[in-house]
Amino acid sequence: MSTIGDKKIRRLFIRTFGCQMNRYDSERLVEILDEEDFQPVDDYRQADFIFINTCTVRDKAEQKAFSYLGRLKQLKRSQPGLVVALGGCVAQQHGEDLLRRLPHLDLVVGTHGVSRVPAMLARYETTGERQAFVDFSYDFADKSDGRSQLCRPEVSAYVTIMRGCDNFCTYCIVPMVRGGERSRPSDEIVREVASLVECGAREVTLLGQNVNSYGQGVAEELDFAGLLRRVAQVEGLLRIRFTTSHPKDLSPSLMQCFANIEPLCPHIHLPVQSGSDRILKRMKRGYTREHYLRLVEELKAIREDVAVSSDMIVGFPGENEEDFQGSLSLLEEVRFDALFSFKYSDRPQTAASRLDGKVEEKVKLQRLQTLQSLQERITLEKNEVQVGQTTRVLVEGPSQVGGSQLSGRTPQNRVVNFQGPPELIGEQIPILITAGHAHSLEGVVCVEDNLSLKVVKERSWCGK
Repeated sequence: MSTIGDKKIRRLFIRTFGCQMNRYDSERLVEILDEEDFQPVDDYRQADFIFINTCTVRDKAEQKAFSYLGRLKQLKRSQPGLVVALGGCVAQQHGEDLLRRLPHLDLVVGTHGVSRVPAMLARYETTGERQAFVDFSYDFADKSDGRSQLCRPEVSAYVTIMRGCDNFCTYCIVPMVRGGERSRPSDEIVREVASLVECGAREVTLLGQNVNSYGQGVAEELDFAGLLRRVAQVEGLLRIRFTTSHPKDLSPSLMQCFANIEPLCPHIHLPVQSGSDRILKRMKRGYTREHYLRLVEELKAIREDVAVSSDMIVGFPGENEEDFQGSLSLLEEVRFDALFSFKYSDRPQTAASRLDGKVEEKVKLQRLQTLQSLQERITLEKNEVQVGQTTRVLVEGPSQVGGSQLSGRTPQNRVVNFQGPPELIGEQIPILITAGHAHSLEGVVCVEDNLSLKVVKERSWCGK
């Protein structure tokens, strides 16, 4: 703890596991605690308050969180004033039991409890009472859910538009840890997007477990396509993305948005999970392989350059070799631009955990490796086709490859690394693609005749 004037500044460290919604909640917590005079730090050993935001969608993610929490036990002993909190899906799943199992854990904050953290902290610091909040009484209209006055420039930002899920896919624990579907009023969403743009954001990604179902629990006749049209009207917003979509709820009106809404990026994440109808039925996904392929065909007819990414699970209970070959052939037929693939793992309270026909771990691993190798080949081939083309890239910041390189994404969500000055961050600029790799592209900055980029020191010109 440090002091600035009369203020006692406390240090906050957040470790986030899991999806974009967890990242969004972590960002909200930073903003909420800024009003309580908390300052983020990069080293957990310097913190007065450590918050671990967790994911429980897969067993591996849950174990990572517990492993990290275990490393804090000794630190807690040496720093008695340190407050340790576990948040997110693992917290929601296990609740008060975590306080009994883990004596060095002080607060348990469920998926709907981020706004309650200041009150929980104050109570703990006053009484020493360890607490758990895992209630689903979350209200989007709660003032505390909005962004604070803290303005942190971000080129690309996330905005949660709904929480929860009503689908109950047999393998998925999300409905149990995030509750039923509840949408935010569109006015709140638009205000938040406008606030982010005012702070410097040029792109927003609208988040939900199933954005296609937007509209549940709000007193307005507005579906997700209508919300996209409203968000697109925010002045200064260059790009809109969204995730995740459920194939069974992908409406014709939403697909038409890719042709009619200019800021909407031509990219959709459309999880398929399996290429076998038999397994899709066991998963309770609500569509067939043929239906999914038809949706992809319709999307590409509406917007030829649309990129499609997906999720796939291998080793689901009952999956045989024929089922797995169906997944491989689906990859060949669709040729996804990117794929997130996982080994199936039982999750508590799910229907799939009680199914027979469990697949051996060795077989699951072999299938995952085969699937990922195939997708890497497809992605590489698709990226190599980009060589020689000029595309607009929204520059997000320094590249992970290091040096003086910058990084940004194409409208289709492909990562592009290139040399350029930091003044380009936040700009949407033309890039000539010079190389395609398995996970990214390389390029050089171009300046078109009709585009003024004064910040570009050494101009290079690209053909149309």
